[in-house]
Amino acid sequence: MNQQNSAIEFVNAQKAKEAIPKEGERLSLHDVLISVSFLVAYIACCSLLAVVMQGEPVNYILIGLLVVIITILIYWIHLYVHKLRRKEKQSNLLHNIFGGEYISFIVTDAEGKTLYHNKSYNNMCGLKENTNALLSHWVNKFPDSVQTSNILKKLVEQARLKGSETTELYLSADNDESKYFSVTAYIIDAVPGAVHWQFEDITLAQEKARHFKEEREKLIDFTDNSPVGFFSVDEQGRFLFVNATLARWLGNDIKRLLTRGRLHTYLEKVPQNAAPYDIVENGGARQVTEIVMKGPAGNNFLVSISQTVVTEEDGRVRTRGVVHDLTQEREMRQALKASEDRFQRFFEEAPLGIVLVDTEGVIQDCNMAYSALVDIDVKKLEGMKLKDLIDGENRDSMLATITNIEQGQKMSVPMEIVLRADGDRKIATQMHARRFKHSEDIVLHFIDLTEQKELETQFAQSQKMQAVGQLAGGIAHDFNNLLTAIIGFSDLLLLRHKPGDPSFGDIMQVKQNSNRAANLVRQLLAFSRQQTLRAKVHDVTDILTEVSHLIRRLIGSNIELDLKHGSNLGLIKVDEGQMEQVLINLAVNARDAMEGGGKLTIFTENFENKKTKKCIEDDMPAGSWVKISVQDTGCGIAKENLTRIIEPFFTTKDVGQGTGLGLATVYGIIRQTGGYLDIDTKEGKGTTFVIYFPRLSEAEAVQEDAPEVKEIDQSTRDLTGTARILLVEDEDAVRTFSSRALANKGYEVLTAENGSAALNLMENQENKNIDLLITDVMMPDMDGPTLAQRMRQDSPKLKIIFISGYTEDKLKDHMGENISFLPKPFTLTQLAAKVKEALEA
Repeated sequence: MNQQNSAIEFVNAQKAKEAIPKEGERLSLHDVLISVSFLVAYIACCSLLAVVMQGEPVNYILIGLLVVIITILIYWIHLYVHKLRRKEKQSNLLHNIFGGEYISFIVTDAEGKTLYHNKSYNNMCGLKENTNALLSHWVNKFPDSVQTSNILKKLVEQARLKGSETTELYLSADNDESKYFSVTAYIIDAVPGAVHWQFEDITLAQEKARHFKEEREKLIDFTDNSPVGFFSVDEQGRFLFVNATLARWLGNDIKRLLTRGRLHTYLEKVPQNAAPYDIVENGGARQVTEIVMKGPAGNNFLVSISQTVVTEEDGRVRTRGVVHDLTQEREMRQALKASEDRFQRFFEEAPLGIVLVDTEGVIQDCNMAYSALVDIDVKKLEGMKLKDLIDGENRDSMLATITNIEQGQKMSVPMEIVLRADGDRKIATQMHARRFKHSEDIVLHFIDLTEQKELETQFAQSQKMQAVGQLAGGIAHDFNNLLTAIIGFSDLLLLRHKPGDPSFGDIMQVKQNSNRAANLVRQLLAFSRQQTLRAKVHDVTDILTEVSHLIRRLIGSNIELDLKHGSNLGLIKVDEGQMEQVLINLAVNARDAMEGGGKLTIFTENFENKKTKKCIEDDMPAGSWVKISVQDTGCGIAKENLTRIIEPFFTTKDVGQGTGLGLATVYGIIRQTGGYLDIDTKEGKGTTFVIYFPRLSEAEAVQEDAPEVKEIDQSTRDLTGTARILLVEDEDAVRTFSSRALANKGYEVLTAENGSAALNLMENQENKNIDLLITDVMMPDMDGPTLAQRMRQDSPKLKIIFISGYTEDKLKDHMGENISFLPKPFTLTQLAAKVKEALEA
């Protein structure tokens, strides 16, 4: 009987005791007669006293009666006080029973209001001690309070039929404090509708039950899946118990063995003078033997059986036997040896360094990969302190980590550790560490990060090069606008200032320096791979022959130039002018590396690679190439500068003697053409720059080699016209120069600063027809291609010229019929010629 039932019974008993007088409080007939006799005797004594004292008997009698009444009154007062004290003791006792912290309860009336609750209920609901608790406080602790309320309502309905009812509820929580509760509802008959709710935390009991069930299931699973067999037989040799392992070995299921199986049926040779339950001759209480048992399909197997025979008082026999399959153990030993050999191979041949250290940090064992990593023999490493092989910057943090692992902590993230190899060489590694189970030894894995660090450096360098390339392209675009205006206005001035004019020479100087600046811009665009290339099919031998004369003059007489042309060279598709710039830049670079003279050799050959080849920071795919090698006998390139040699603005020359764009430009042109650049250098012995261009097949060469159209001498060509032209350019100077240049040629020119302004301008024109649209590509608000698309909605055959400081490749998706491209910077003549060409197309 639980505590609540005990408390209720106690209360009912106290009420019953109050209703029934105690012994001594009951008035029997005997007590009444004695009291009456005592009263008569008392009156007689008072009368006799009155006669003796010669007084009035009535007065003495009255005085006596008054004394008796006062005595009785004092007695009843004492009795009442005694009852009050007894009730107070009972109340305190009930309060201690119901108000204790070992039980939680609340009493509610028919309307659900709280009649009484104890402190333990407040604590369970997380309320303060003096808070007037409600049943809803406990209900709201559940995630689904509505469902919980419905469960409690059904609990009360069952309790009204039975007097009380109990159920179990599970309270889930996100903070791993989920609990099970036993809830009991008692109906209080004395108060209609009142319910006494009792709450008991049974989480521990549930956990114990669950743990017991899990352990029991584990035990059954362990027994059935144990690598040994278990059995028990009776005096007739019938199986009373057999586990799944033995049943599997015997080729039967457990149920069949327990109903029909006999021990001796499965023995290949039954021992002589043996009872049905014996496995050895003449039996015995303890039987151990190796014997052959029958397996499925006639496959017999050797086992070792250890059996204990127990004879009970009634004469019945029970045995307990353990069976070891020796064949399986033999296979297991062989498999274990193979596993050990395999582990040893994995350990020795692992591609990462593995080290085993004890609690003192002494190396107990290591593999060949770690030995090769630090360049120290394995035998020499064993017994060394691990801290002696760690670089000073990482030593303290690594030792602290190992100490934490020894104390049972786990390594959350790998550490980057610098190892100190033989010869004070430093190797960047990533260290993983963990402690073996049931051992204090720690195993450390070291992954060589040398290649990864190099790749990270190369990636950072690539990111930097890309950022600088984008910056260079942006600068070149803006600079091209300025140069277009400078060159253009110079051309306009030259129209008014002919040779012999004092200002002619100054204007020519401005134009020549502008052209030099334009060449610098082309270098920036070449570096950023955004220049406009006019790629055509060429024989590299022809290009070298043409440019060799210029190279001889550039390198000087103290440097010998030797050209070695390969035989049967394939054709390549390059921009001849840009290719000449590549060769000139490399020749100048070689000249500067051979200050005291030397030899510059340029040789060509066909080249094929079947695998990917590393070229500086690029991977050149397998294919057929034309290889151009530019070899000098100069000072070579220092190892620390080799990775930066193609960076823009990086130079080893003195201040004022180099821009640092030469090799960057070479690299940019080669990569934009689809080729690759490689460098082979030795300090003090010279450098070889190797260029690989894709070699065209015969079919590709025929298709690409279209007949060239000879340029017409623009000085003798009529560049005038009367067409109506819309010029859209956001750069004011370029727009002003271009409009004046075209107006001077007789054209009617409408101008706008951007695409939106151009559309508004055309809407306000009475004559909305134009013959040619000239528009910049990059403009605010609306770019050139968008404007062209809008204009062609009304005039599908409108002729268009795109002008831009960027490459024409950026417009490949927008180029089409009657669309031309004019790169910036351009001269007045180039603009007029392109307009004439577009109008006549």
